[in-house]
Amino acid sequence: MQRCSWCNLKNPQYVKYHDEEWGRLNLDENYLLAMLILESFQAGLSWECVLNKREHFYQAFDNFDINKIINYPENKIKELLDNPNIIRNKLKIKAAINNAKIFKEITEEYGSFANYLDTFTNGKIISETGKTRSILSDRISKDLYQRGMRFVGSVIIYSYLQAIGIINSHEPGCFLNN
Repeated sequence: MQRCSWCNLKNPQYVKYHDEEWGRLNLDENYLLAMLILESFQAGLSWECVLNKREHFYQAFDNFDINKIINYPENKIKELLDNPNIIRNKLKIKAAINNAKIFKEITEEYGSFANYLDTFTNGKIISETGKTRSILSDRISKDLYQRGMRFVGSVIIYSYLQAIGIINSHEPGCFLNN
């Protein structure tokens, strides 16, 4: 069975992610928040590095419960910084909390984060390969940045849109390319 060239076949977790999750539309609000935070931790690293720590991130960030994250006190931030099972970057941890607050503001403004994304996509799924950014990711990145989010550059947002299935980038020859 042929998969996308980036999929590390020696990592069963990565293969499962490719086969069952990546590029499949998932607009569940908790998933959208979790993936946005996880993608922001990818900045400067590989997605495989983040994916290998994903379950630890879920534990450390209270299953990405937005109401808990937006109210994290300083001692929780210290706990996250001391957690060897996640990426312990202070700027990224503080950005995750800040971004969750802005995520919540956006959901209150639009009814859901999915509705917010629809204002950019008109509910369409985009199929394209060989890119790391696009006009769409540029626009969403710019808007999120203007709202105060951090670690949401166009490349991160493009990866996010691929992960949640708004952009389908399964390569030609991949069994999931339809």
